[in-house]
Order: sequence, then structure tokens, then C-alpha cells
Amino acid sequence: MNKRLSGYRTVILDTETTGIDPKDGHRLVEIGAIEMVNRRFTGRTYHQYINPERHIDAEVVAVHGIDDARVANEPVFAKIADEFWAFIEGAELVIHNAPFDVGFIDHELGMLNRQRKSPVLGPVRDHCGVLDTLTMARKMHPGQRNSLDALCKRYDIDNGHRVLHGALLDSEILAEVYLAMTGGQTALTLDAASAAEQEQADTSNEGMSIQRLSLTPGQLRVVRPTDEERAAHQAKCEAHQLNWFEGAASDA
Repeated sequence: MNKRLSGYRTVILDTETTGIDPKDGHRLVEIGAIEMVNRRFTGRTYHQYINPERHIDAEVVAVHGIDDARVANEPVFAKIADEFWAFIEGAELVIHNAPFDVGFIDHELGMLNRQRKSPVLGPVRDHCGVLDTLTMARKMHPGQRNSLDALCKRYDIDNGHRVLHGALLDSEILAEVYLAMTGGQTALTLDAASAAEQEQADTSNEGMSIQRLSLTPGQLRVVRPTDEERAAHQAKCEAHQLNWFEGAASDA
């Protein structure tokens, strides 16, 4: 049974691990997540490094930079599971290549449930919606590269600070990509208070009609383009293969 308790609450999530497949004994080493409500950032985040209780291979460290020493004194998953679950339960999770991250989370929860019996946490898809942005991107851009870096380039999102993979950083970048892919604004500065203010403003504007102004002739000045501006505009139109320039220019 799906328990999406709050249909407008979205959590952008990413994980880092010790390897590719939890069936081979690989574990989570980092979780990062960002909360949105009604497509607005609330300011709530979840970020945790995790001691995987196993060695992290050098080739994996080269990807995310997290080695044994970095997580040696971090809590094990069992110690952070309840807080993490409280953050994501009931939300729609937005994840790039969701089967990978969900598979690891469910594996960790399964081991925990067998160890402590109660309370039982998971599986993820029984309590959360899951939206895979990789699947979405492949449908929107078939035959093209759809990695997170490729999508940043396609949607003109700055990811120059992304030298290594990191769960919280990748969640922040994915949030911008997700909003761009779904047609929303991408500013990361809205918190819960500003979201409430915007909602109040939207409500106060309901029912407002267009106001017509009474103006005397000549009160509004028409500023026509210079020859230089007209030439620059025509060059721009031609560069984008727009054929309406001449008609539009004559109407100016």
C-alpha cells in the first residue's frame, strides 16, 4: 500500500555507497536529501555520513572521495535509520537512477528489520512515491546522454563545483535539474516562510481584474529601434532561422 501522506511534499535524494550491488555486501556511506513542498524549497535537508562496517575500495573512493578514515567515527546505519525514515516517509522521492539508491536503502532497512524486529521500516515504495529522473530524461531525450552532468549542460545549470560525487551536493544539483525538466523555477533561496508569504500574496490577488488606464494621446512614448539595434535583431533572427523579421520590423 502506498502511503504518500502529503502529495505535494517532495524529497530530492542521493546516496553514495561502497560499490555497485548490495548483494555483494556493499553498503551505504552517505545520504543527502532536500525537501520541497509545492515545488518550493523549505530549507529542510538531511545529510549523513555512515560507517559501512566494511572496507571502501580505492576505485570507489576515486568517485566520491569517501575513504575508510572519513567514516570510521560516523554512526552505523542502524543508529540513523529512524531519523532518516522520518524525513522521507510519505514523500515523493526524486532520484536519478532510482533503482540503485532505493535498492541500497531497502537492503539496509531489511538488515535492520531482521536485527531489531520492531519497528519495521520500509520497503521504500510501500511508503513513498518514487520518480526516477533518469527514466524521465530518457523519454524526453531519447538517444542522448542523460547523466546528471549531461542534463546540467542541456539545461544550462552550473555544476562546475562538482569535482567529486557527493550525496547532498548531487541532491542540490538534481533539484535544479528536476525543476528545469518539469518546467518550474530553479531558485534555491525560497524557505518555508517565503513560500507562505507567496501563497498569501497569491490568495490576495485572486479575483483581480485587468485595469484599463485613461491616457491622453502622446502620453505613452514609443521608442523605435536604432539601425544598429535593428541589424543586431535581424542577425539574431537569421541565426535561429526565424522568418518573421521583415514583417515584424515593418510593424514596429
